[in-house]
Amino acid sequence: MASGMTYTMTETTALSTAEYYGKALCELGAEHPEVVALTADLGKSTKIGMFGEKFPDRFFNVGIAEQNMFGVAAGLAQNGLIPFASTFAIFASARSLDQVHTDICYQNVPVKIIATHAGTSFGQAGSTHHALIDMACMRSLPHMTVICPCDGAETYHAVKAAYSYPGPVYIRINRGFDQIVYPKLEECTFEVGKAKVMNEGTDITVIACGSCVYQAMQAAQMAAADAGLKVRVLNMHTIKPLDEEAVMSAIMDTRRIITVEDHTVMGGLGTAVAEVVAKSGKACVMRMLGHQDEFSTIGLHEDLMSLAKIDANGIAESIGNPKGANVAILGAVLAVAPVTTVESMMEAIRIELGEKKARFLEGNKKALLAGMEAAK
Repeated sequence: MASGMTYTMTETTALSTAEYYGKALCELGAEHPEVVALTADLGKSTKIGMFGEKFPDRFFNVGIAEQNMFGVAAGLAQNGLIPFASTFAIFASARSLDQVHTDICYQNVPVKIIATHAGTSFGQAGSTHHALIDMACMRSLPHMTVICPCDGAETYHAVKAAYSYPGPVYIRINRGFDQIVYPKLEECTFEVGKAKVMNEGTDITVIACGSCVYQAMQAAQMAAADAGLKVRVLNMHTIKPLDEEAVMSAIMDTRRIITVEDHTVMGGLGTAVAEVVAKSGKACVMRMLGHQDEFSTIGLHEDLMSLAKIDANGIAESIGNPKGANVAILGAVLAVAPVTTVESMMEAIRIELGEKKARFLEGNKKALLAGMEAAK
């Protein structure tokens, strides 16, 4: 297996992801006088303070009172303003869920929540500051749109799109710098509810969001180099409304899906995709990568992603060789209904692989025999 990817400052953008948010919000503020901003004493950490420096009369610091902040934001929205409210993702979702549920979503008012330090990106702060349940919480709320951008450029465009998108919007972004998916702002296009194909493939589909998109793209390259696999990578930046058409195409074209998220596997991206798979009634093998039913430990973001197997190495390991699974199933069928011999089947596989992929012949034989043994 090829070596994994690590974070280095040379691979990141000049601005942090939150600074791209601050830049977009300041531009919106200059264009639209109804845009206001609220913070719960985290203006510097979330970078919403950039707006306050330019528009101090439209910037409100409510103190360390996140629940109050969302109540105030709802009131401002009821009076014709477009509030952007920011705090850490775990505080926006867990601590303030009642206010978001009742004051914002029940009233269906256009409050835009930009939650930073999502997933395990604030790894050193420990489990109390990791946001592994926020997408599950927000996705379950009626009227709420849930977005998880992959880097700074996509965050910039997502914030711009949130302004004009009806109803409440929740955007989760990471602390600090994300690895570059889109080197320039103009290279990134963004539409709410429309996934982006980052890599074409027909063998298996990896559906990722947030910081896992970059990792999935690296894993696809590793799988191509190591096993000759064509891996489709989808950047599913909008968790709700989900791009069901893109998921259906993955089901029909590849029949194998892996979802990857820096979030619990319950209630987030993986669950949303699984719901589409279940509704489709189509045969599709699926695996969900993310944090299991447990709290994350303390550590650097990249180390915690590796521990959860949502980094490039972990994703590549899960990709494995999906075609081998097909051969194993073929072996099981052959054991139950021996319509041909193992030798004849291997000859057919040899012809199918051709000279360029002859190195995979032995692995296919092992898979065929393993399938036969399992059936017996």
